[in-house]
Amino acid sequence: MIRIAVIVGSTRPGRRGETVARWVAEVAGRHAAVAAGEATVEVVDLAEYGLPLLDEPVPAAFGQYRNAHTVRWATTIDSFDGFVFVTPEYNHSVPAALKNAIDFLYAEWNDKAAGFVGYGIQGGIRAVEHLRLTLAEVKIAGVQTQVALSMFTDFEFTDSADPAEPGVCSPAEHQEATLNTMLSEVVTWSRALKPLRATATAVPQTVPA
Repeated sequence: MIRIAVIVGSTRPGRRGETVARWVAEVAGRHAAVAAGEATVEVVDLAEYGLPLLDEPVPAAFGQYRNAHTVRWATTIDSFDGFVFVTPEYNHSVPAALKNAIDFLYAEWNDKAAGFVGYGIQGGIRAVEHLRLTLAEVKIAGVQTQVALSMFTDFEFTDSADPAEPGVCSPAEHQEATLNTMLSEVVTWSRALKPLRATATAVPQTVPA
């Protein structure tokens, strides 16, 4: 079975990523691969991991983790075959919390697939472009199809004058079809890459006594 994580890429109070991730998980629950028992989808919220600014003394590629929070994060990511990254666009790029979470690990990301759901005034497309480059360096294959949610057409707000209101993710009809295509690509690529993961040399994840 292929396990897919929907990663909430923002930790900001009042973030819209939670409502977007819930929509992704809801649509994914109806996807043919999930319905057939070939894949599962789980939301992984960065805010629940409390990762500090990268504090590991040894580069992630060595897999010699010294902190319990790193091992917990590594164990979570290692358990998945693929990912859907939900990210807003902050100043033409991804949130610092998401980049930081990626930088904590290396082998746990390797030879897996990822899809992207961006959101923002520009649909998060520039953030996703930056994210693709970062993930390529940790050997994640990004699928071509991506979802770009606009703050103008894909969210509902009860008070549009309040900039802190997260609103509700209510995507236009075509977005679900795009998401389903992207999910199919992620499942297919995750399955295709599985033999590479099976033959990879395990990297130790250690916390000193």
